[in-house]
Amino acid sequence: MLLYPGTEEYDKFFEEGVYNCAGCGTPLYKFTTKFNSRCGWPAFYAGLPGAISSTPDPDGMRTEITCAACGGHLGHVFKYEGFPTPTNVRHSVNSISLKFVPANSSYS
Repeated sequence: MLLYPGTEEYDKFFEEGVYNCAGCGTPLYKFTTKFNSRCGWPAFYAGLPGAISSTPDPDGMRTEITCAACGGHLGHVFKYEGFPTPTNVRHSVNSISLKFVPANSSYS
C-alpha cells in the first residue's frame, strides 16, 4: 500500500478522543498532543507514557516509532524542526496504524 501526503484519514482530523494502535488497541496518543504540521500525515508532539518505542533507522537519518505493546510500525519521529509545541518533537504517524476512539465513547 502506498501512502501519499495529505491522503491520510487522520491528517486534518481534530476531534476529542484517544488514538489507539490499530493492531492491538493499546492507547498511544491523546488528542491534546495532535497538531497540524502540514506534512500530510497525522502529527503528535508526545505519546502516552510507555506506549511508544523508538529505534534509529539503519541509515541514521530517521527514527522509527512502534507500538511498545505489539511492535506495530507507527511512523517516524523528528526532533528540533521548530514547531511551536512543548517538546519540539514531531511524531509523523501513518493513519492506517491508528484507530481513533471518541472521548464520549465508553472505550476511551
